Amino acid sequence: MNTNLWKITVTKLNIPQYLNMDNFLPGQIFTTSASLVDSVDRKLLVVLRDGRKLIGVLRSFDQFANLVLQDTIERIYVGDAYGDIPRGIFIIRGENVVLLGEIDLDKEDELPLRQVPVEEILLAQREEMEARQKREKLKNKLLHDQGFSVDFTETDLY
Repeated sequence: MNTNLWKITVTKLNIPQYLNMDNFLPGQIFTTSASLVDSVDRKLLVVLRDGRKLIGVLRSFDQFANLVLQDTIERIYVGDAYGDIPRGIFIIRGENVVLLGEIDLDKEDELPLRQVPVEEILLAQREEMEARQKREKLKNKLLHDQGFSVDFTETDLY
């Protein structure tokens, strides 16, 4: 038996460039709610678990990522239109936040959507929701006829 086959000599590690540790983020970057410090007093978009989209200025937060937004608006999108409902001061429980992002103030006014009055967007939202429920009901009936279980609800998020 040739023992040279089992002998391994490591003279230089050939690590691919993409695995170089210089390409990774430094270890001191916060991955907790402390990373929100830089976002205080900035305009943010917050998407909640129930699908609502809130835009406001972050004034405060805590270790659970509970947020306090000032001058908050709830923005409703339907098709190529949107409407804003003023909400004022808004306190958000951290576990309800799905997405949080800073708004670029330079690009905020360049939306490719048209703004419509609140009453119009609420009516369009209601119509869209009714159409979605009809489609869902039909889909569930078809799945049930094929033998699938359709006992999941829209609130079954986990």
